Amino acid sequence: MAAKKTSMFTLTERIRMTNTNETEATIDLGSYVDVGDRQAIQVHSVDFIYQGDSAGSSATADMGGAGTVVVQVTDLNRGGLVFANDRALVASGHLDYAPTGFLTNSADLYPDNFGKGADDGRYVVNDALYLTAKSTSLTGTSINVTVRVNASIVTLSQKDFMAIAIQSTAADN
Repeated sequence: MAAKKTSMFTLTERIRMTNTNETEATIDLGSYVDVGDRQAIQVHSVDFIYQGDSAGSSATADMGGAGTVVVQVTDLNRGGLVFANDRALVASGHLDYAPTGFLTNSADLYPDNFGKGADDGRYVVNDALYLTAKSTSLTGTSINVTVRVNASIVTLSQKDFMAIAIQSTAADN
């Protein structure tokens, strides 16, 4: 299906939330995706790192009480958080915290991890990845979520590139 042009590399972006509103950021893929050459990004995995107000502080210490942090990566700009059945969803994760000692951090969805070996991953033909995060509990401080995308550049066959582009366009509706 795809011929790898590069080894795996990591793209990162940090989202800084200062209130309970949705916060957004983007990872520009314009220099990696080339329609003329049928070049796409293959996302192998996405990791979420939760930190507090400073690089060494804990996110749970800065939450100000029980709460949840939700973060999503999509390949279309939906303008907010999406449901899990949205075709634009690449990856999502959450951090749940209660001061009584309950803490869980998990990724809800890894990109298409049901493939075989080199085929593992989600192919992205759009020029950006969109990150959205929201916290339910912030009191005068901030929480930072760093998104680490492990990806490689691939060349797709003409049929495969067209199919992915059509699916992405259809998901835009």
